[in-house]
Amino acid sequence: MSLKPLLLTLGDPAGIGPEITVKAWAALKDQTQYSFAVIAPPEAISKAGGNVQPVTDLAHVKNLFSHSIPILPISGNAAKPGHPSSEHASTITHSIELAVTKVLEGAGAAIVTNPIAKEVLYDSGFNFPGHTEYLGHLTAHIDPPYARGPVMMLAGGGLRVGLATVHLPLKEAAAQLSKDTILKNARVMNGALRCDFGIKAPRLSLAGLNPHAGEGGALGREEIEIINPAAKILRDEGITITDAQSADTLFHTEARAGYDAVLAMYHDQGLIPVKTLDFHGGVNITLGLPIVRTSPDHGTAFNIAGQNIARPDSLIAAIKLAREIADNRAAFIGNSHVT
Repeated sequence: MSLKPLLLTLGDPAGIGPEITVKAWAALKDQTQYSFAVIAPPEAISKAGGNVQPVTDLAHVKNLFSHSIPILPISGNAAKPGHPSSEHASTITHSIELAVTKVLEGAGAAIVTNPIAKEVLYDSGFNFPGHTEYLGHLTAHIDPPYARGPVMMLAGGGLRVGLATVHLPLKEAAAQLSKDTILKNARVMNGALRCDFGIKAPRLSLAGLNPHAGEGGALGREEIEIINPAAKILRDEGITITDAQSADTLFHTEARAGYDAVLAMYHDQGLIPVKTLDFHGGVNITLGLPIVRTSPDHGTAFNIAGQNIARPDSLIAAIKLAREIADNRAAFIGNSHVT
């Protein structure tokens, strides 16, 4: 198992990120395989009740982790819980950028990102839809170990779901769905299941866009004209993948036994089943990057920030999954070099 620490980003300091970071550390401090350092102004974590220890060398994180929260310090203004401000934008993005740099340098095993509020960053000139696209931009100069993403996958309750379209109005998601989009996402997911999840022969299932997967064209032709032709191309490449399946029967217990992951066509189609199965413990994973990145599957929750009532379940799950993926990826890469 890798001894390199995980790196947690600050997220928005006015949200629940600092609080759930402290709670996650309290839950994991005796399990050194999950040792992490937080890239943040030290006071952002100490104000949330954390016993912090600034570090300059990440090699010391494992030895410090059982009795303090290791902090790779950066500068930033004090934040008031529940009161987001664009004055924190540069600190938020600096934390993400430094985490990427450290992992690419080999000092960290993976990145776990605390929640950000995109509107706060937009006010300061941030030009990306979110973490996923920003991380893709920051790592665009380095090849991943399988097909390039980024692709968003959600995991929880024994279910893994990738998204063909993400944060779009429903009518735009349908309009932008294309054969190329499905091909790219499915290739990335197939590579990720093999490399990051250790599944030697992945099985993918495609959700249909329309009710009853279009019912032979009576309820829409996207399955006939876009989704199923893409599936045939993928099968011809050797990828095990279904034609479009009716989404209303795709996520029950017996159906889940037949695949390793689903490619959903739009945001809510994929997130509703994951959050229904595991509302508090879902994890967001970015596939197809040269770095491993996970995050809790929730937002900044400004409305409860500073009240000490935020649950750390999703962050803890993201930390554990980041370690698992980092170890699987290291083993996969190592085995691929064996001749």
